[in-house]
Amino acid sequence: MTIFIDDRPIHLKGSKKAAKLQDAALDNHVEYDRIIDARLDGLKLGMLKGHLLVLNATPVTIEKLVNLLNNYEMGDLSSVTLVAAEKKAVEEKFKSMFKIVRAAGGVVFKEDKMLLIFRRGKWDLPKGKLDGDEQSRVAALREVEEETGVVATLENRICTTWHTYTLNGNRILKKTKWYHMTCVDDAKMAPQTEEDIDRLEWMDAKQTALALTNSFSSIRYVIEEVNGKVIKE
Repeated sequence: MTIFIDDRPIHLKGSKKAAKLQDAALDNHVEYDRIIDARLDGLKLGMLKGHLLVLNATPVTIEKLVNLLNNYEMGDLSSVTLVAAEKKAVEEKFKSMFKIVRAAGGVVFKEDKMLLIFRRGKWDLPKGKLDGDEQSRVAALREVEEETGVVATLENRICTTWHTYTLNGNRILKKTKWYHMTCVDDAKMAPQTEEDIDRLEWMDAKQTALALTNSFSSIRYVIEEVNGKVIKE
């Protein structure tokens, strides 16, 4: 599970009790700037710099981390990876600290080009909240058509992202399911201005890579999940 807090990735990883601590440091081939053991050292503000690996994380660890991230500026922190023997308990503790909102979105392709939207000064992907008991697949297609005017067919699910934000003083955790889609008809393509969308663009791989320099980490994460499978250089 990867959560984006203030657009910063927080990775939650499981571990076997007998796993060697040095093996965790090789996870995802990341070179960590600091490795701490939560059993030996409590999480402190000064530790949150660069790429941080926290071993033996517990529900108390994630609660402390969230409170620090919510109350202090973390300009020097790039990412946090939490390795927990009881990964499910840590996830449940994290979720309990937020109101969960369900959403769905689409990565739409027209031949070898991807549809991106320009919203509030950033390149983004079409997405939106589910209506009541609406299924994610249905919501994803609906949101794509509402926000862009593009009619698409759904191919397969790409991934699920989690990101946090504050709304009216409430801490929100948005769970978004993402789907790979194929354009059927873009004759009525137009930005949904009431959703603060200014522009729509079909972009090839190079154009997409450039646009993603002005986007969100969570959006880059979704496109990385697709990249290599769908996008061709």
